[in-house]
Amino acid sequence: MIRFNNVNKWYGDYHALRNVNEEVSRGEVVIVCGPSGSGKSTLIRTVNRLEPINNGQIYVDGIDIHGNGIDINKLRSRIGFVFQSFNLFPHMSVARNVMLATMRVMKLSEKEARDTSMGLLEKVGLANKAGAYPGQLSGGQQQRVAIARALAMKPPVMLFDEPTSALDPEMVGEVLHVMKQLASEGMTMVCVTHEMGFARDVADRLIFMADGEVLERATPQAFFERPQHPRAQKFVADIRHA
Repeated sequence: MIRFNNVNKWYGDYHALRNVNEEVSRGEVVIVCGPSGSGKSTLIRTVNRLEPINNGQIYVDGIDIHGNGIDINKLRSRIGFVFQSFNLFPHMSVARNVMLATMRVMKLSEKEARDTSMGLLEKVGLANKAGAYPGQLSGGQQQRVAIARALAMKPPVMLFDEPTSALDPEMVGEVLHVMKQLASEGMTMVCVTHEMGFARDVADRLIFMADGEVLERATPQAFFERPQHPRAQKFVADIRHA
C-alpha cells in the first residue's frame, strides 16, 4: 500500500529523514512514535507531498508519488489527512465543510454531497451539528468534523498527524473512539501520536523513530514489554514514569 525506499529529507543542513525504508500493508494500522523532533510528522507529511523529499522513493499503490508528472490534487484526494489543527473553514457550516471537496473534486451533486456529509457526520456522532459553524464546536468536535471531511473522499488510506495534541484532555477520548472505529472497519491508517494507550489497543505495528531514523519496528506488546534499541528502551521507561 505505502512503501518508503531509502527516503532522505534535509532542511538546510539538518538531516530530518535518514534512509527510511518502511512498508505499510493494506488494512494495517501503524503508529509512528518517538521523541519530539524525531521526524515523525515529517515522514507522514511526505506521503501526500506536503513535504518534498531530497532522494529516495515513496510508493502508494505502486505509484512513485514524488516522481515527475504526478497529479498532486488527484493524489491527495486518495489520501485522507487529519492535522493537529483542524483546518476547517470558519465561514462554512459543518455540513458544508464536509461537502466541499466532494462537490469540487468528485463532482457530486449538491444532494449527493449532502447525503454523504450527513452519513459521515452520523458516523462521527455529529449529525446534530450539521448546521453549526466550527467556532461553535469544541476542539474534539472540530477534529471529528475534520475526520469526516477526510473520509468524504473515500480514501483507501488515512494519515493522522498528532490528531489529539491540540485538544484538552477530556476531549481526547471522543476523537480516539472514532479512530478506533475506523481501525476496526479495516481502514489503512498511519498515525503519529503520543497516545500510547491508543497505540497499545489499536496498532498492528509500531515504528519508533529518533533523529530522523527508524530504530525499531515491533508489535505493541513487544515494543512496550521488550524494547530492543536503547533509545526505545529510554522512551518506554519515560512513559512508564510519566
